[in-house]
Amino acid sequence: MENGEIPENANEHCPGPQSESAGKSDSCQGCPNQEACATAPKGPDPDLVAIAERMATVKHKILILSGKGGVGKSTFSAQLSFALAAMDFQVGLLDIDICGPSIPKMLGLEGQDIHQSNLGWSPVYVESNLGVMSIGFMLPNSDEAVIWRGPRKNGLIKQFLKDVYWGEIDFLVVDAPPGTSDEHISIVQFLQATGIDGAIIVTTPQQVSLIDVRKEVSFCKKVEVPVLGVVENMSGLCQALSDFRFMRATETGEQQDVTEKVIEHMREKAPEMLDLIACCEVFDRSSGGAAKMCVEMAVPFLGKIPLDPQLCKAAEEGRSCFADKKCGGSASALKSIIEKLLETNQWKQEIPMNE
Repeated sequence: MENGEIPENANEHCPGPQSESAGKSDSCQGCPNQEACATAPKGPDPDLVAIAERMATVKHKILILSGKGGVGKSTFSAQLSFALAAMDFQVGLLDIDICGPSIPKMLGLEGQDIHQSNLGWSPVYVESNLGVMSIGFMLPNSDEAVIWRGPRKNGLIKQFLKDVYWGEIDFLVVDAPPGTSDEHISIVQFLQATGIDGAIIVTTPQQVSLIDVRKEVSFCKKVEVPVLGVVENMSGLCQALSDFRFMRATETGEQQDVTEKVIEHMREKAPEMLDLIACCEVFDRSSGGAAKMCVEMAVPFLGKIPLDPQLCKAAEEGRSCFADKKCGGSASALKSIIEKLLETNQWKQEIPMNE
């Protein structure tokens, strides 16, 4: 337990050897380290000094949170990082979703390794101004399961913060796992002294997601992390009409694909229809969605992003949705959200001038 490190064999929700409740809290019962923790001298965690020194070269720190899994939080983190880098900001993307690291794939970095330098761990770079760090780079293969208790996960997060050398960067985007678990508490505690600009919370429109997102907003308020805004992802399906498949139900209840005939008919009789984008609601939003929740909880609403198959494809292929015109609806929605974020927080004036 040197330097206040949490032992790997500690119980889940370990308060840490340096905590005043070490060895005395309910979560310490039955832990093999209980007596050692209770009698060990207490004091500030020396690693927090090392973290503060590392983070001194990072201007802005943004947490990307979601109360529920599967809402597109990592997709948003990746595309936000791509967008900021495209504006010539120096950007770091830190993936602390220890058990489900998807950032390497979404940045097109699968199979890359972390390298050590005399300054510490070096991020894996997509571009010269976009570096990435994730446990995904440490796994022997992408199918490897990470079965760790809280203390070990917290230890890796601390190591990422104190040992990764980002250099002088404008933004550190932190992609967190869903919920309000150990990883969230750790990242806030470790970064608190260095200043966290705030959190962006990602949700989908339906009640089952918003219920969990309300908990996430409450978590931010309790730990005094400002909510920069809420993003409603998968807000309706938007897709070019020509990309749809058209089916006809037969008398036997089977579906017959008539896409070719329908497209050919439109091409002959109404070619202007082929340029249309069809939109429909996928999730029930009768409760008012994220916008209404933001009013009720007094937090900013940043905007909506439609469910776009082309955006999903861009994420699968590890590329920016802004690089071409394929992600029409989603790219423009993301751009609007990012511009609002920069404007509201007065970061727009920091955009580097191209020489």
